[in-house]
Amino acid sequence: MSIIAAYNEAWENENTEALGEIIHDDCVFNPHVGGITMSKSDIIGFVSGGNTPKSEQNRILFENDEVGVAHSIVHFANGSTSEAVLSFMRFKDGKIVSMETGATPLSDDYKVVGQDN
Repeated sequence: MSIIAAYNEAWENENTEALGEIIHDDCVFNPHVGGITMSKSDIIGFVSGGNTPKSEQNRILFENDEVGVAHSIVHFANGSTSEAVLSFMRFKDGKIVSMETGATPLSDDYKVVGQDN
């Protein structure tokens, strides 16, 4: 199983033990909001905290032994606007050692730049 597929499965099943095996101890996560940097324990905290964001339409766009790129639609437990999220990951020792995301809000009134209607 690919690293990204294993990560998605562990996340979906809220399996913190499996996430602990997939995420490198030195992992750094730079999410697309807030200008913050998160650690392995912060990522696992999302799942163990009971407010796990849910994803659907998970797609692996590219993956090899060094990097992976994934896309999904993410719905947040706090009710904020769902987002189309693109994730870029680096791997080390077969685990995720860094992750960055970019996202597009999917609110009903969202319009692409230049869209008139």
